[in-house]
Amino acid sequence: MREKRYLASAIVLALSAAGIAGAASDGARLPDSAEKIEGAVAVLHPTEGNEARGIVTFQRADGGIKIGANIEGLAPGKHGFHIHELGNCSAPDGTSAGGHFNPEGMPHGAPSDEERHVGDLGNLTAVESGRADYERTDSHIAFEGTHSIIGRAVIVHAGEDDLTSQPSGDAGPRVACGVIGIARVAGGM
Repeated sequence: MREKRYLASAIVLALSAAGIAGAASDGARLPDSAEKIEGAVAVLHPTEGNEARGIVTFQRADGGIKIGANIEGLAPGKHGFHIHELGNCSAPDGTSAGGHFNPEGMPHGAPSDEERHVGDLGNLTAVESGRADYERTDSHIAFEGTHSIIGRAVIVHAGEDDLTSQPSGDAGPRVACGVIGIARVAGGM
């Protein structure tokens, strides 16, 4: 049942982002193609055998999209942090989210690299308590067009992204997954 819920949510969000769907299944109105999306959110749940969970927010800002993440339940140290191509977290190990979101066919890299996957966000650094916070503004991701992140997945990995290994930074298994959905922004996220 959980898998169907995640997949159904991703389909509704993807159709909405494409301007095809006019309303959510619960009757709530989603933005149509003429409205500008101001924010998005992903609620991350642990993959099988892991404890990582948290929230990632995305908000339109000067210079791009401001990303904020608060994740708990991680091993201390660095963890690869990416947007993956599919909004599907149904597989127990998170592999149903596909690979890194890379609509331009670029090599994997650091978030500061000009040539990189659109989904390359670098690493989260977890402190001893297992909590990781992240904040930066990214100019590669978008809420519309070919770089749209709406309906895609956010993945946190078990290990550090080395920012150079191809095709995905050698960050290891996926410990948390969440689908990015449109958020109603009222006075900030």
